[in-house]
Amino acid sequence: MPSITPFEAGTLDLCQHHLESLGFVCERFVFSQEGTPDVDNLFAKFGTNAPHLCFLGHLDVVPPGDSTLWTYPPFDPHISNGLLYGRGVADMKGCVASFIASLHSFIKSKSFNGSISLILTCDEEGPAINGTKKVLDHLIKRGEKFDACLVGEPSCPTYLGESLKIGRRGSLNGKVTFCGKQGHVAYPQLAHNPIPEMIGFLDQLSSIEWDQGTEHFQPTNLEITSIDVNNKAYNVIPAKIEAQFNIRFNTLHNSESLKKHIQGLTNDPDDKFQWQASGEAFYTQSETIAQILQESCHQVLGHRPTYSTTGGTSDARFIHIHCSVIEFGLVNKTIHQIDECASIDDIYKLKDVYHQFLVNYFS
Repeated sequence: MPSITPFEAGTLDLCQHHLESLGFVCERFVFSQEGTPDVDNLFAKFGTNAPHLCFLGHLDVVPPGDSTLWTYPPFDPHISNGLLYGRGVADMKGCVASFIASLHSFIKSKSFNGSISLILTCDEEGPAINGTKKVLDHLIKRGEKFDACLVGEPSCPTYLGESLKIGRRGSLNGKVTFCGKQGHVAYPQLAHNPIPEMIGFLDQLSSIEWDQGTEHFQPTNLEITSIDVNNKAYNVIPAKIEAQFNIRFNTLHNSESLKKHIQGLTNDPDDKFQWQASGEAFYTQSETIAQILQESCHQVLGHRPTYSTTGGTSDARFIHIHCSVIEFGLVNKTIHQIDECASIDDIYKLKDVYHQFLVNYFS
């Protein structure tokens, strides 16, 4: 199903059909905000007692790019040499399918005291405004309580069960503009060139050693991603220059402290900067749920995944303030790439890990 963000393309209907057949009560929430696309979301719940375990996932995918470069059409699934090819199979439709399949076996084979829910959105790969965050806000407001959350993001670099995520780095985007005065290069005294000022600022910025990392996180890093003058003429001093950068930061910082530090490098920071914080750094304080997942992997796969906080952001950043959260799913080495694929064997084994996780968690 070509569910390119933010379109669900029937994926939510399909999941709802399977979950309702198991006895889940399903609700759909369409959220809107001016300047962003409407997003359809699904909340499905089985049971009413505590503890309440939530599975968080997304069914939207990134665009496939040039489809002619794919070995097989990106939305025409094809199996070759034990691999299933298709956009989104690893990130993260295969993980969602594995979890729902694990529910079929778990609910039919075992009575348990507690409740299980799924939050499935089609806005994780997009602005992430009308998806998981608003679903959670709505559910919390009406009194829903979560005890733990498993996010099905692909978490393993090279083989299934290699690692699980116990947190994520924060992400802060910055745009800085230095203004000068346009003029003729032969009369620099009548103009003001903002380029040398920007070069000096970016040199300071890129030379900062933010920290040396923590027990769970790698060092904070800043990357300059764009420098733009938009000047096509050799004999004109430009009126302004813009630069963009991104900071991936650990729990020693937050977006506000980073903004304050960077703005302190200039004389009039208020007019120079635009900011967008995608999420704050966090990690799961209680390791119980991570230990349960580790043991489940050991029982099914024969080894225990290591803890990780690498990678980009995910919707875990929205639910970690409500409960302990971990992320575990398929191998991520082909996600967002041409010929995205996942091992058929891994998909079945992931289903078995999720099933064992449910057994262990509710035991």
